[in-house]
Amino acid sequence: MSADAHLQQRWYGAPGWLRLLAPLEWIFRLVTALRRGLYRAGVLRSEKLPVPVIVVGNISVGGTGKTPIVIALCEALQRAGLSPGIVSRGYGAQPPQFPYRIDANSTAREAGDEPLLLALNTQCPVVIAPDRVAAARHLLAGADCDVIISDDGLQHLRLRRDIEWVVVDGARGFGNGHCLPVGPLREPRARLAAVDAVLVNASTGTTASIGVHPHLHPFQLRPRAFVALDDGRAVAPVNWAQPRVHAVAGIGNPARFFDTLRALGLDVIEHAFPDHHAFSADDLAFADALPVVMTEKDAVKCVGLELGSRACWYLAVEAVVPDSLLSSVIGRIASLR
Repeated sequence: MSADAHLQQRWYGAPGWLRLLAPLEWIFRLVTALRRGLYRAGVLRSEKLPVPVIVVGNISVGGTGKTPIVIALCEALQRAGLSPGIVSRGYGAQPPQFPYRIDANSTAREAGDEPLLLALNTQCPVVIAPDRVAAARHLLAGADCDVIISDDGLQHLRLRRDIEWVVVDGARGFGNGHCLPVGPLREPRARLAAVDAVLVNASTGTTASIGVHPHLHPFQLRPRAFVALDDGRAVAPVNWAQPRVHAVAGIGNPARFFDTLRALGLDVIEHAFPDHHAFSADDLAFADALPVVMTEKDAVKCVGLELGSRACWYLAVEAVVPDSLLSSVIGRIASLR
């Protein structure tokens, strides 16, 4: 087990020896509270943009299903006649400069896996930069957007927001309940009291671990199709004819992907990689001829690899978000405009 995997096991289980870091956790909590207080008091200044801003983020480290939520939100706004744009940090991206607007020629290395996936799925303008205010201003200068979605950035308080959504993994919840470095929380659970909606990924879990919240909304990640990397042909899950597969996942919570495949009736050989892993052809070279199935987030990093005759597919999924929540946010955006 890698050091990263061992740490996440502790974060989402009993903290064990991590309890020795309790003084660092309290320092982390104090700094987090102080920083938020300085923004509330106006000592640190947040930047107001000329269009509404929606932040879709989380308070925990690791995958929660946030990217499909951003895609579903973009699609709902577009159906309502709005023109959303997306800003993201672009974790691990190596563009020629920041801010960087993703275009048709961008690679996963330049854009980052999640921002590229968002751009391909939504056709929205996407700009990445560690400074999300700079990314948003660059976006507005070069695109006709009337609402901005910040992919992650809940803790990026310099970007003033009008709506906050927090996405939570229903299976893992908040782990051991501690903040970094003892646990996986970027902020205490009390932060949820200030957000507009808590969306719980109930695909492989329930809302029980989240507790009571006035704006709690379960959602599902629904498999749509297996898509071939080489030619883009799609096979509905019900028509998939190869029960045993190599399952490859370089995401925050690989177990969720493996469980999804098993729920579809597949016999899974697991290959878990660190989140945002940069795949090589060797990572997908196995001794047998079984097909390889990966997440769509991983697939954007595997385009162009020399895979020979190896059959590689990704599982396309969509977030099924309650219509009532989408309608309410569209109404809120209309009132803000």
